[in-house]
Amino acid sequence: MHTKKHLGPSCLRESLSERFGAVADTRQKAKSDHVIHDVLMGGFAMMFFQDPSLLQFQKRMEDEAHMNNLSTMFHIRSIPKDSQMRKVTDEVRPEELAPLFEDFFRPLQRGKHLEQYRILGDRYIVAIDGSQYFTSEKVFCPGCLIREGKKGTIRYSHQILQPAIMHPDMRQVIPLCPEEVRNSDGKEKQDCEINAGKRVLAKIRKSHPKLPLIVVGDGLYSKQPTIKTIRDLHMDYILVAKPDDHKKLMEWVGEMRALKEVKSLTVKEKTRTHIYEWVSDIPLNDNKQTVMVNYFECWIEEKGKTAYHNSWITNLPYRQGHHQNDGEGRQMPLEDRK
Repeated sequence: MHTKKHLGPSCLRESLSERFGAVADTRQKAKSDHVIHDVLMGGFAMMFFQDPSLLQFQKRMEDEAHMNNLSTMFHIRSIPKDSQMRKVTDEVRPEELAPLFEDFFRPLQRGKHLEQYRILGDRYIVAIDGSQYFTSEKVFCPGCLIREGKKGTIRYSHQILQPAIMHPDMRQVIPLCPEEVRNSDGKEKQDCEINAGKRVLAKIRKSHPKLPLIVVGDGLYSKQPTIKTIRDLHMDYILVAKPDDHKKLMEWVGEMRALKEVKSLTVKEKTRTHIYEWVSDIPLNDNKQTVMVNYFECWIEEKGKTAYHNSWITNLPYRQGHHQNDGEGRQMPLEDRK
């Protein structure tokens, strides 16, 4: 069968159905009114139909026409009530659902569809960011993350770290398997997300051992331990570097500016001006075993005001004169190595 056929909605649903049917059911058979395939497929159907809640989804399925569609499209015979659906899905181990992401990724790769996501030669950007999908002050479980508010209130939550392959010119992203942020990862939000980040990067490399990746992330990840993990996994990185988090780094940038060693590039448009500055091979911190990084800063000025400003660190080298302006100042002056 041609690879493109494997990317159609019907084949993707069939792949999901097959995986869900193989998930281990640890419930007592006498108390199981709905097979686990139907429960999981029902959860996917709710997302597919973009219902705002399980309760809303249940009400819609009371209509005979909708139930017939559900049976035809998703091979579902019965759907449990919202409370039972939550209970069943909570007991499914995430590891049993992880292969689903491989099922979707491999046909994209085999069919050459992944090539349109290439950037800077043969690399691919994998962006990682945390997302909270449950929070409450009353409802909690043993796996909840616990945060104490300023007023002494306790808030329980669940979070994941979601990686995705993306391209600046592509609207669609390719999600990779998310990683649960565990309450054993640390007491602070920063520690939890960083530790989950190390795990998910290791899993990505194991699943895609030869894929040349650039890790893109916010300021949580621009710390030496995370950078070491990224480099040990043979990945590149472009990470946000906030001045308040990198005082020693900014001292070096300030000294290089004073010595006029900071290179710059200005791209003017009709209403905007893009200003880029970069400096290579400076220490990230004052640690004796500090990692050397390349620093990059960008401003976008519009009508005499700063509309955007940010700064990053990267291991990718810069090459002056290599900037290719596309008319909108979007291309970074990074070296495009074949």
